Amino acid sequence: MSSMAPAKAAPFQPPPLEGSARILGTVALSLATFMNVLDTSIANVSIPAISGDVGVSTSQGTWVITSFAVANAIAVPLTGWLTQRFGAVRLFTTSVVLFVIASLLCGLAPNLTALIAFRVLQGAVAGPMIPLSQTLLLASYTRERAGVALGIWSMTTLVAPVVGPVLGGYITDNIAWPWIFYINVPIGLIAAYISYTIYRTRETPTRKLPVDTVGLGLLIIWVGSLQIMLDKGKELDWFNSPAILSLAIIAAICFVLFLVWELLDNDHPIVDLSLFKRRNFSFGVIGVSVAYGVFFGNVVILPLWLQTQMGYTATEAGIMLAPVGLFAILLTPFVGRNLPRMDPRMVASFAFIVFAVVSFLRAGFNTQVDAAHIVVPTILQGAAMATFFLPLVALTLSGLPGDRVAAASGLSNFVRITAGAIGASVVTTLWDNRSAMHHAYLTENITRYDQVATGTVNALTSGGFTGDQSLGFIDRVLDGQARMLGADDVFWISGIIFVILIGLIWFAKPERAAAPVDAGGAH
Repeated sequence: MSSMAPAKAAPFQPPPLEGSARILGTVALSLATFMNVLDTSIANVSIPAISGDVGVSTSQGTWVITSFAVANAIAVPLTGWLTQRFGAVRLFTTSVVLFVIASLLCGLAPNLTALIAFRVLQGAVAGPMIPLSQTLLLASYTRERAGVALGIWSMTTLVAPVVGPVLGGYITDNIAWPWIFYINVPIGLIAAYISYTIYRTRETPTRKLPVDTVGLGLLIIWVGSLQIMLDKGKELDWFNSPAILSLAIIAAICFVLFLVWELLDNDHPIVDLSLFKRRNFSFGVIGVSVAYGVFFGNVVILPLWLQTQMGYTATEAGIMLAPVGLFAILLTPFVGRNLPRMDPRMVASFAFIVFAVVSFLRAGFNTQVDAAHIVVPTILQGAAMATFFLPLVALTLSGLPGDRVAAASGLSNFVRITAGAIGASVVTTLWDNRSAMHHAYLTENITRYDQVATGTVNALTSGGFTGDQSLGFIDRVLDGQARMLGADDVFWISGIIFVILIGLIWFAKPERAAAPVDAGGAH
């Protein structure tokens, strides 16, 4: 049995909560979940401000996002072991308090190195929060009202990405970017206090279990090496750099050793890789992880493009992205209620179609695009979000015996979160590379014989610009066009990937689920 299962140590079944205790418990757990998910989106619109403040490029600034995601993904497999060792309530409240401390340190970070280190810490301690908040919430309700509990939990995870960009933009423009982390302090302390007060008498049993230290070590090394390679690749000229080549070799070797070790360590593997022998699990995980990686990468570059190329403030960029949650909030309860009567492949196919349409609409953007044309695809994307996570999670878990559902949910979340971090790095690198290619192409067509360029230079010099200033102005215009064309390329590629995923998901064959759908993927 995998050490991932957060609820596995609980033969003890506490009675459901009643009255004000249930309401307060739900609010506290939802606050903690909201705070955690908020931190995955609130920093996106603040990257240009953070990068400028610490003196790095926006590409380097995206490490603030990916470092959190990678650390969070690595921490997820340890949740089950930590729960059985320390108890679900104690682990959850400790995780929330440590998250508060890490958030405070992020706000106080004097440079990018320190900020990334504290974001790694923040992501690592956040690992148990999402699965344990769901576990404790489900235990607070009767089995008949489990759907209500999951609905509340899912709504929290959908509202946070909507609030995140707007709140992050407002704080960055009107206060200072460190406050996107400081706001976690009061929220986290309130959530930890209420949670411990209500749930401390409902602690799960503890026992000492061995932990797969070799597997965990290999996991940290290969995931970490791969992420650093992707983040530093462009800066160091990829495989022309000995450092990047070394990281690639280390990642590859440790990944192979990790696979071999986990398949051989059948008693206490850090991840249960035998789950991939099941067709539904394999295709479900591939579908949700690849789609999430592409989706998350697009979520990262959109606010960067709006702020660095289109002149939007952080607040305005956040407002442009906020409508993504409108359809998601409206449709998610309907999807959750009717999913057992629908083919999850049909629902997921609809999500991929919408994602593809959104990507192709964005691929038609130009430097004159207005706010309405930016917002429409964002609103449509909400419908894809509402029909994306739940059916794919249901498909991934379908046909599994009850004692393997928690392990499968943990492993699928690990792969998905890792794919999100890798997706952000790959998409930003692809955007930079395609933009550089388009800039070179546009520049080579600008010569002294080009009438438009010559006329522009003459007009600028007549207006008081020097020759160098005129050429600099033209270069900035070309750079804006190149960045737009580069972004269009990313959106086209994203749309094609979503179309391919429509066909891929039909290789799965849904079976009756052995347990209620775990919505743990919906954040």
